[in-house]
Amino acid sequence: MKTRLGRALLLVLAAATLAACGSQPADTTRRDGPAVASDHPVVGQRWNLLLVGTDERLAMPSTPHFIVSPDGRVTGSDGCNTLNGRVQLDEGNRIQFSQLSTTRMACPQLDDARRVTGMMENAYRFLIDHDRLVFFGPDQRVLGGWRKAN
Repeated sequence: MKTRLGRALLLVLAAATLAACGSQPADTTRRDGPAVASDHPVVGQRWNLLLVGTDERLAMPSTPHFIVSPDGRVTGSDGCNTLNGRVQLDEGNRIQFSQLSTTRMACPQLDDARRVTGMMENAYRFLIDHDRLVFFGPDQRVLGGWRKAN
């Protein structure tokens, strides 16, 4: 009797495990059409780095910046290297950068350049106040600020 019960439990456990493994992942394919609204206030503007964190200014060979196009692509510079990737802008001021890549030029401020791309990779939400764009992490901590270049 114990053997039958043990086998039955083992079969139920194995079936549950296989069912979990066989489930389909969420559909992450890109939909047809623009990835972000072309009239979104982040799109089409050049955003220059203002601060890292709440008050740290970086002295870089060139000004770190980025531009978001309506197709969801992001281009710019981390202050040393050219950067490219994707961005998704969702309701609730949610922002998510993905597939960020940079060229690999050496510069004395490479650690600061990595901080810039790290800020973008960790951005979770944003706030726009006049000509300023502020990134927040998932813990609502300020990651840094950008200013419209116009």
